[in-house]
Amino acid sequence: MTTADHQGSDQVVTVLRRPPVRQSTLVCAGIERTFSSFVTSIGAWWPVQPFSAGKHRVRGITIEQKAGGRVYETWDDGTEVDWGTVTAWAPPARLVMTWTGTPAPTEVEFTFTVVGPALTRVRVEHRGWEVLTEEELGQDCALPGGYSGGAYLAGWAQILQAFGDAIGQDAR
Repeated sequence: MTTADHQGSDQVVTVLRRPPVRQSTLVCAGIERTFSSFVTSIGAWWPVQPFSAGKHRVRGITIEQKAGGRVYETWDDGTEVDWGTVTAWAPPARLVMTWTGTPAPTEVEFTFTVVGPALTRVRVEHRGWEVLTEEELGQDCALPGGYSGGAYLAGWAQILQAFGDAIGQDAR
């Protein structure tokens, strides 16, 4: 969708964007431990019910630790289902990946920022919604309502909460 402002022969066109979904959480751990736990133990803390293709069949989630690496889930029968590809790998501060759980691939960026000696902010920004049609934006994902209904906002909040809870239990 665009809007145009006509003034004489000059035309200014402003593209209306679909804003990224942003969520964050504070984790009681240093940045290196937070990043490492996020990447290496994702299969232990990620809430596969409902945030995976295989649900109860998921036996592992893997992030190949390099740009160009795959992000995928593995089922009980060995089936692998891709979630995306790592497009930026900058430990312990940043991980960016494509996200193929949407009707067309979008992009997810995770950033890790030191807040204190044993306190790290984990942020997620899910962007690229412009590639989806209005109908696709409203389609249910793991939660009802899709992008238009706030399901991705709620979903990323739940996922980050699960990670924060898991790393907090590790510290005890």
